[in-house]
Amino acid sequence: MRWLLLGALLGLLLAFPPLLMGVGALVAAVASKPLAVTFALGLAARPYLARRARRWTS
Repeated sequence: MRWLLLGALLGLLLAFPPLLMGVGALVAAVASKPLAVTFALGLAARPYLARRARRWTS
């Protein structure tokens, strides 16, 4: 399902070039803020860290 959604998103971006430029500008704006990037990476890593910590304590 994830791959279907990604394919649909890429299809829309290729069909509407201004949308591609807007998404590119949004990604560049978010990437220029180190705090936002760090927070997003922390959210992505959190489930894996919690699972590992539970295994160590039990």
